[in-house]
Amino acid sequence: MSEYDLVVIGGGTAGLVAAAGGASLGAKVGLVERYRLGGDCLHYGCVPTKALVKSAKVASLMRRAPEFGMREVPVEVDFPAVMRRMRAAISKAGEADSPDRFRKLGVEVLLGESARLEEPQEVSVNGRRLRSRAVILATGSYAKPPPVDGLEDAGYLDHVSVLDLEELSRSMVVIGSGPIGSEFSQMFARLGCRVELLSSSPDPLPKEDPEVGAALRHFLEEDGVSFHGNVRAVSARLENGEKVVTARNKQSGEEFKVRGEEILVAAGRAPAVEGLNLEGVGVALGEQGVKVDEYLATTAKNVYASGDVTGKLLFTHAAEHQSRTALSNALFPIKRKVDYDAFPWTTFTDPEVARVGLTEPQARERHDRVSVFRFPFADLDRAICDGETGGFVKLVTDRRGGILGGHVIGPDAGNYIAEVVLAMRKGVPVGELSQTVHVYPTLSEGVKKAGDAYYREKLFTERNKKILGTLFSGRRFLENRLKKLRR
Repeated sequence: MSEYDLVVIGGGTAGLVAAAGGASLGAKVGLVERYRLGGDCLHYGCVPTKALVKSAKVASLMRRAPEFGMREVPVEVDFPAVMRRMRAAISKAGEADSPDRFRKLGVEVLLGESARLEEPQEVSVNGRRLRSRAVILATGSYAKPPPVDGLEDAGYLDHVSVLDLEELSRSMVVIGSGPIGSEFSQMFARLGCRVELLSSSPDPLPKEDPEVGAALRHFLEEDGVSFHGNVRAVSARLENGEKVVTARNKQSGEEFKVRGEEILVAAGRAPAVEGLNLEGVGVALGEQGVKVDEYLATTAKNVYASGDVTGKLLFTHAAEHQSRTALSNALFPIKRKVDYDAFPWTTFTDPEVARVGLTEPQARERHDRVSVFRFPFADLDRAICDGETGGFVKLVTDRRGGILGGHVIGPDAGNYIAEVVLAMRKGVPVGELSQTVHVYPTLSEGVKKAGDAYYREKLFTERNKKILGTLFSGRRFLENRLKKLRR
């Protein structure tokens, strides 16, 4: 029996943050991973997709060359080269996740091994027993396709297998318009693939502010994506070498067919818990993932969970954030609550969609006298210079100017939503964003100018204008009288 202070099961972002943090604090840490370190984000998610998004954006910019004073050039996509570049990015980014690096930190890395909980504080790894004061489950999630008749027989790609393509499909049906479906749809359309996007919601990104989703739909369609909103895929089959998907309108019940060389399923996730014996040791599962409380503790003593396996906020930065809290609670007696307040995320379409806090409808349901302040990039000097004038900044506030939510659909939106996040975390009112000096000309000025709208509404009213106009008039009158008296 090997004794540990902490055993971490899963070597994705959540597990690596917990393992490295524990070892850096002096704890004896064991890390068990059945495949390879880095997890979904490095190998199938954030890193490869952002590399592909960049290649697709370059192709789009080349087609727009005349807008920037360049002669029109033919765009020839070398898809195998695009995929090689993507894999090179994975390799470079993965250097930080090498087993040797973690072993040098003091982590005992058990790679290529499967873990099973025999007791809440006892883990078996291929016959070897690891006894630990605490365990953190960080096994992530996997793609789970929706119930579509005939889908398995027709064959489909998911966000993992699509990265194995060596030839660009001429046409593709994408099922699901969340972040993954929206990013891949635009990406493949820009690379030259005909894309049919099936969405169960009226607009893409159903969790975002409706105004943002409607705007993104416009941008996707500009790039050639055929968007079908408020529909559900009901069946799929092979027909004359093509894959045919039958979709049904959720309101009218009308059915129609879309065709493509490939089907990409970008809807549905499930926690990766198979073989862990969670039920046997008293770890309860909910509908979304492992049940955890506000301290990220499971229903079994000294067993914690973080990352996608919890089913909460399936983002890499969420996994990192959760793991810091889970690690602290696993090793120390004073417990910390995980903080989801002012939590941001970004969908890396072009333009990007960044969000923190409540949408406008959510705010109006929960608060009285909600105010909304917007600023379009079409009126922002830097966006005009860059030729990226689509989108807007939208700030949602309460009656005192406290920020309830921030939404940006615009170029590089993810890079400056953090300003709104910090303001929300520290209780900084929207007016302070207006009073903060921003470099000119930058895209972040969009946030400032949305804050300026607050002052225009609160200060530059007709009532104030009349009152101040009377005061200024009176001052001029007195100054003139004094001048005459002095003469």
